[in-house]
Amino acid sequence: MKASNLTKETVLSFGLTERNFPNFNVGDTIEVDQLIQEGDKERVQKFIGYVIAFHHNGAGTTFIVRKMASGNIGVEKIFPYYSPTISAIRVVKEGAVRRAKLFYIRGAVGKAAKIKDKAKEPTRRTKKGDTVAPTAESAAETASAA
Repeated sequence: MKASNLTKETVLSFGLTERNFPNFNVGDTIEVDQLIQEGDKERVQKFIGYVIAFHHNGAGTTFIVRKMASGNIGVEKIFPYYSPTISAIRVVKEGAVRRAKLFYIRGAVGKAAKIKDKAKEPTRRTKKGDTVAPTAESAAETASAA
């Protein structure tokens, strides 16, 4: 039976555990902790990079992470989402992208290969034309003054 035909319930019935990873999307910079066995020893190896693709296939769900190694060499790894070798995933930065697959980054060089950060809060314009990001404190001050 192909893994893509399996639902979440059947995946869990095979003995795979529910993964409590944070929600991450394509374009985010994540840090993946992977368990590596070398002989009788076990260690955690970190892989930090951009998520360039996410393939939703039931038990066969995978995501591709790309990082730039030394000498400007791109390194990509395909991680199975339900793999027991992945111990933790942390979202380092959220990226603002408009595509579901970022394979164009493979051919991009320099600034074109950079993913913009997602804006946390929208900015507003004042009467003088300056842009000011609203904060929770300033919103509370204006509400109490009114």
